[in-house]
Amino acid sequence: MKAIIPAAGQGTRLYPQTHTKPKAMVRLAGRPILGHILQSIANTHIDEVIIIVGGAMKNQIVEYAEDEFTGEFELEFVEQTQAEGLGHSIYQAESIARGDELFIALGDMLFENGYDTFLEAHDALPETDGSIGVKRVEEPSHYGVVEKNGDGEITQLVEKPDDPPSNFAISGVYVVEDSDALFDALEQLVRNGNRGAGDEYQLTDALQRMIEGGSSLRTFEVEEWYDCGRPDTLLEANRVLLERNESHSSDRTDSSVVIPPVDIGSDVSIESSVVGPYVSIDDKTTIKQSIVTDSIVGQDATLEGVNLQESIVGSNAEVDGEPNHLNIGDNSSISL
Repeated sequence: MKAIIPAAGQGTRLYPQTHTKPKAMVRLAGRPILGHILQSIANTHIDEVIIIVGGAMKNQIVEYAEDEFTGEFELEFVEQTQAEGLGHSIYQAESIARGDELFIALGDMLFENGYDTFLEAHDALPETDGSIGVKRVEEPSHYGVVEKNGDGEITQLVEKPDDPPSNFAISGVYVVEDSDALFDALEQLVRNGNRGAGDEYQLTDALQRMIEGGSSLRTFEVEEWYDCGRPDTLLEANRVLLERNESHSSDRTDSSVVIPPVDIGSDVSIESSVVGPYVSIDDKTTIKQSIVTDSIVGQDATLEGVNLQESIVGSNAEVDGEPNHLNIGDNSSISL
């Protein structure tokens, strides 16, 4: 089985963080979003991972994945030169993925359960050409939605419908047994210019075409998931992951208090400060005379005399003053 991770999106909802890094490389709880995804894949039987990259900063993804996960599985990278939707992104992998069983995991979604749980749930289903992770939600019109018959087979998929046929939202994880049928459907969409929601080629529309062509698709339910493409849910995912993992320590003075759970990188200096709970601090950052809670702080950042809550501070940023809620990008300087 091969995994496909579409990670070519621009991440506009995470500006200014994604002005200088791909969305998949935004860090939380000790590693980039992509690192959490790849680590979860490493805990399965999947032995090959295809990452869809794009844009001027794609090399950040390639270098990180090769440096950290080359020994875990075979890595391949495919470029999406134009951002034309999730379906278009998956279609770029046709030449190296057609005919294989596929596990598709979106590059900005993290889950409470590991991917091994989803693969086990898929294997427990009756014979099927594919399955989709779903969760009951209160506002299904904000998501891709599935409708099922009494036997549990999907009868309809629709992207962000005004009148949802059910409250089962597509969660961003898929298992495809019949990848030939999937790529045939994607090819029809792209060649015929059949764009869907957002004027993009949607994976949901391709899966619907599979059903219309006779494929049998089913669902498995997932627990909580976190769309890391937005600042609020990025911070929420940071909290959950820090709760799950053990706190790490760094160089600190006795004048500071660190309240777990936290994740503190290497060569971090914390002086006369209170840090935590729910704080992720990247390498070589300096914090002086500050209170930092429920926040993500990038590499080589400097915080002095601040009270930060529910904030995201980019790498090489400098913050001096008394703000309590920030979202500032890399290489920024703020004095208040």
